[in-house]
Amino acid sequence: MRRVYLDHAATTPVHPEVVEVMRHYMLQDWGNPSSIHSFGREARAGVDEARAKVAALIGADPEEIVFTGGGTEADNMAIKGTAWELRNKGDHIITSAVEHHAVLHTVEWLEKQGFRATYLPVDEYGMVDPGDVERAITSSTILVSIMAANNEVGTVQPVAEIARICREKGVRFHTDAVQAVGQLPIDVHALGVDLLSLSAHKIYGPKGVGVLYVRRGVRLTPLLHGGAHERKRRAGTEGVPGIVGLGKAAELARLQFDQRVEHYRRVRDLLWERIRERVPEVRLNGHPTERLPNNLNLSVLYVEGESMLLNLDMKGIAASSGSACTSGSLEPSHVLLAMGIPHEVAHGSLRMTVGVSTTEEDTAYVGESLGEIVDRLRAMSPLWNARVR
Repeated sequence: MRRVYLDHAATTPVHPEVVEVMRHYMLQDWGNPSSIHSFGREARAGVDEARAKVAALIGADPEEIVFTGGGTEADNMAIKGTAWELRNKGDHIITSAVEHHAVLHTVEWLEKQGFRATYLPVDEYGMVDPGDVERAITSSTILVSIMAANNEVGTVQPVAEIARICREKGVRFHTDAVQAVGQLPIDVHALGVDLLSLSAHKIYGPKGVGVLYVRRGVRLTPLLHGGAHERKRRAGTEGVPGIVGLGKAAELARLQFDQRVEHYRRVRDLLWERIRERVPEVRLNGHPTERLPNNLNLSVLYVEGESMLLNLDMKGIAASSGSACTSGSLEPSHVLLAMGIPHEVAHGSLRMTVGVSTTEEDTAYVGESLGEIVDRLRAMSPLWNARVR
């Protein structure tokens, strides 16, 4: 049976060159990077090289890179670390209604600790209005956290404009760029962000390692206490194989950026064309142009999303109905609901995200397979049958 993986927003396969460099640091240069002997120095050299490679990918300085256990930890570190560090200055945090739960649940937790939060609405495309950010900022606002690009519908947010507003107001700005890095040109200094999160396994690196970019001069209260690792910002012996794997993945993402993005956009657009040819009554979710090049989020009317996913899986096709972190939930996507999409339409949503291995033949197979599945499911739908009479 043909197998087609269209869930690269959930995770990507580890690049073979990444596997090889990780293998080296598991079997040979396996020392503790904090040790002063040669074994430790060899491991430290790998970490330092990886730090420089990640910095080069996002236009940062190496000392501004803090390695974490993933994107979720990076988000927590940025938000909680700022809240605790600046608590004497204020208690107000601004975010949006369509953030990843790593941000939303962190802010909600801080509300239980006495902080106040504003959750900004989005328009029909899932985009935040920078004017809403400016109007929400008060004298007690200490942090604004708006994602660079949405993990479900792919909408790219006006991060540079929001960062400019925050800078003028003297408010710290964090962006969750887990989906954007590797797909959008990211230069932290040009964007003007104070904090930025990214994750290795979204760019063909290993799971369990990420980065928080911390602009020089920005102070955070650490989440973890222990040793003086990561310039006293994150205690704990560095996971060297994962870190060097992230470094290699970042290097490949930088060197192959144009080639990858062109490929993503071409096969994504072809996939959308194949689906529209075969499936009537289907709508695109998210911004039609200001979106990630690999993201296709759609709603098939009169069909339930989970049924489509299960039937696609039986044909060897992997997709999702939203964030991988909420794949077990029966509730419709909070992102789609915030965009004003009705419950019954949101329940019929699919997220298909292409990758470097996606082919034109894959798009034809998926389009025809989804068409057959939708035809069969709609034949059993009283709403569809009532509509077509």
